Amino acid sequence: MRLDKYLKVSRLIKRRTVANEACDAGRVLVNGKTAKASLEVKVGDEIEIQFGTRSVKVEVLDVQDTSKKDEAKELYRYL
Repeated sequence: MRLDKYLKVSRLIKRRTVANEACDAGRVLVNGKTAKASLEVKVGDEIEIQFGTRSVKVEVLDVQDTSKKDEAKELYRYL
């Protein structure tokens, strides 16, 4: 699954266009490297998102095309 779509489906970022812009600005790292929106996300990858002064780091536990609000938190684990 594409990184921008994963960020939207997992509800780490609310909209796919915002996720795309964050990737283009270099604020999203996957396994310690700056990632493009088209990067394929796999189970076990570590994603770090920089929101201004705050940073969020998660590990991918599952990849699904869609998820309900309650199930979205089961797709990742905070590190």
